[in-house]
Amino acid sequence: MSHPSVVVAERVRRRLRLENTDPSTAPEEARRIAQAEVRRHNDLALARGEVFIDDEPALVRDVLASVSGFGPLQPLLDDPDIEEIIINAPDRIFVIRDGEKIRLDLRLTEVIVRDLVERMLHATGRRVDISQPFVDASLPDGSRLHVAIADVVRGSWAVNIRKFLPQHRTLDTLVAAGSMPPDVGRMLRAAVSDGRSIIVSGATHAGKTTLLGALLATCAHEQRIITVEETFELAVEGPDVVALQGRQASLEGNGEITLRRLVKEALRMRPERLVVGEVRDAEALDLVLALNTGVPAAGTVHANSASEALDKLCLLPLLAGRNIDRAFIAPALAASVSLVVHVVRDADGRRRVAEILAPTGEVSDGRILTRRVYRAEGVA
Repeated sequence: MSHPSVVVAERVRRRLRLENTDPSTAPEEARRIAQAEVRRHNDLALARGEVFIDDEPALVRDVLASVSGFGPLQPLLDDPDIEEIIINAPDRIFVIRDGEKIRLDLRLTEVIVRDLVERMLHATGRRVDISQPFVDASLPDGSRLHVAIADVVRGSWAVNIRKFLPQHRTLDTLVAAGSMPPDVGRMLRAAVSDGRSIIVSGATHAGKTTLLGALLATCAHEQRIITVEETFELAVEGPDVVALQGRQASLEGNGEITLRRLVKEALRMRPERLVVGEVRDAEALDLVLALNTGVPAAGTVHANSASEALDKLCLLPLLAGRNIDRAFIAPALAASVSLVVHVVRDADGRRRVAEILAPTGEVSDGRILTRRVYRAEGVA
């Protein structure tokens, strides 16, 4: 922020404390105080020949963002076209807009970056420090925050804020955006409505979570959905939706809640659809066991193709222990997974469904046999 913003923001904070006003619960009163302090600043500046701020409304917005939001990052968080905010250093800040990475002419300080991170983590119950140098957390608007600090990172803290844009949270909007043809959207909608289990695969930032959220939105008003995630990302809204989130261990090493534990607890909550936000470890075994009992499920997997996603789901349960046999896992998956939807991110940043495979229910030489349901044009 500019120097006048810093000065006025400090005055506003002082008045908010004196008048016992919380900007999060009394935004109009906070705005009134900010406007009054901005006018006071300009009056004093005019009398003393100091820097005068012509754009008072802009200064009010900066001050309010500082005292009640996330400071200079708040306008970026509020921008509906920005998908992600990346801070590599206080003077190296990027945003992803329409799939394109853009460097901003924005300079912060180490102190401001750390203060912003602390404010973001304040209400999450999560921490980042030398003993826990990485953290994942959800911001109030549903955005995902990831932070890595020194000395794991050389130099400054590394901060990523991945936003989940509301305009891409339904199948209809994804179809309109060109992510899939209309007939594919109708097929996926019917599959979810019929209670089929669907796995969404793809690389990082390919749009897996966005597509999964859009699929769940089609059934959220009809089915009881239990979601299981390490960090809340799926913004699923419905009358019978329960979202579960894992928990880090305390400083004493106690109290950790793993995805495996959450999957087991979710099965005791009578789900009509069990959702694992991202399957990447031994929780794959518990998901397979749930599928084998007839519970419809959904989830995402990092993979380079739909067939590789199935192979990975056959291997991940082996991480649960030596007594797990792939000869059981592969047939169980083949019989319970209905569709694997693979998404890609093109060079121009556009995300789309590349292929859809349907397991046939048969296994050959330990691999699940599939048939191709859909393949996008131009996909190798």
